[in-house]
Amino acid sequence: MTAYLELNKTLSEEDSSIKDQVHRFAADIMRPAAAELDQLTPEEVIADGSPLWEVFRRYRELGYHLRGMPEEFGGIALSPLAGHFISEEMGWGAGDLAISMGAASMPYGFAARSGNPELVENFVRPFIEDTEGRFIGCWAITEPQHGSDVGFLGNGDEPGPGFDVFAEKQGDEWVIRGQKSSWVSNGTIATHAMVHMGVDRSKGMAGSAIAFVPLDLPGVTKGKPLDKLGQRALNQGEVFFDDVCIPSANILVVPQGYVMIMDFIIAGANAGMGATFTGLARAAFEEGLSYARERVQGGKAICEHQAVQLKLMDMFIKVEAARGLSRAALVYNTSTIPPAPEYSIASKVFCTQSAFEVASDALQLHGGYGLAKGMLIEKLFRDARAALIEDGTNDMLSLNGARRIIDRSS
Repeated sequence: MTAYLELNKTLSEEDSSIKDQVHRFAADIMRPAAAELDQLTPEEVIADGSPLWEVFRRYRELGYHLRGMPEEFGGIALSPLAGHFISEEMGWGAGDLAISMGAASMPYGFAARSGNPELVENFVRPFIEDTEGRFIGCWAITEPQHGSDVGFLGNGDEPGPGFDVFAEKQGDEWVIRGQKSSWVSNGTIATHAMVHMGVDRSKGMAGSAIAFVPLDLPGVTKGKPLDKLGQRALNQGEVFFDDVCIPSANILVVPQGYVMIMDFIIAGANAGMGATFTGLARAAFEEGLSYARERVQGGKAICEHQAVQLKLMDMFIKVEAARGLSRAALVYNTSTIPPAPEYSIASKVFCTQSAFEVASDALQLHGGYGLAKGMLIEKLFRDARAALIEDGTNDMLSLNGARRIIDRSS
């Protein structure tokens, strides 16, 4: 393993300690578990006794599930930079597990900020005290007919129709109908969901709301866990809502605030993706460098060949550039109101693309060995490829970011 040089010479002892602690968790718990889970079927990944549940348990024991929660509910007070360290180190350990654990906290964080005492007492506090992984959230936004386009908010005429999952108010309740797609992270293992749903079709995506939905309610069903090329430790699957009734108190975001809240969600989610896949890029670079030092061709280690040295330097530059951009975007957007989502989008697009390119080059340095199942670089390559699509395809995100840049400068 190659320790990277920390260029921030004013790093606090607390932030440095957090980085070291999370790295140990990533190295000792996440990476071995992800390697084992990668070889299992989707059903085996979530079965009783699977290594997945031990990862969740250890994650909760260390209190990492409390990051992002308000301090009055036991949330961990972290500097924005420490937040980047956690995401990068977990991405270094296993990007798929990092995403799963991050999504697992989302509904509870939003419920805590809602100020609703019933949600806090019935769901937030049990989640905070849960050290076994019994409370698992999911972010139910993607649909069969709506993927990356959900970030484009218009007035109903442009860019198109709103969510197919739709809720109607009936007395003191809301009745939800529709389907979320097979790409919902934690979809088949989640106990609670943060559901994006339409409530006013005339306004398209802008006529949406967000609700906290317990997934044991009558009318909720789930599909099979998705069998995927990469990020196989990340459970994903469909969620169906057939006349699911929730109280009005479970509405977290109303249409009047939806556009503003989506800015925060896009800024936070994309910044997290940038940091996470900076970690994966670093892991891939380390694998490539380590192998280049050991592999002998032409009578010397391949790292002594200039063509390989140029490749290694190119990989190194991409990792450091990704860290610089992802840190800047995450630190700014977690400490600034309102955020600037275009910078988080730039971070996600650049860092995931860099991770894929670095993983591809590192695999190439391994030659045929890089294609063998059980090799870390083979898994990193597959996991990086998935990142170009999840949380919004990079092309669609770039168009979203471009619109924001144009609007900001007009």
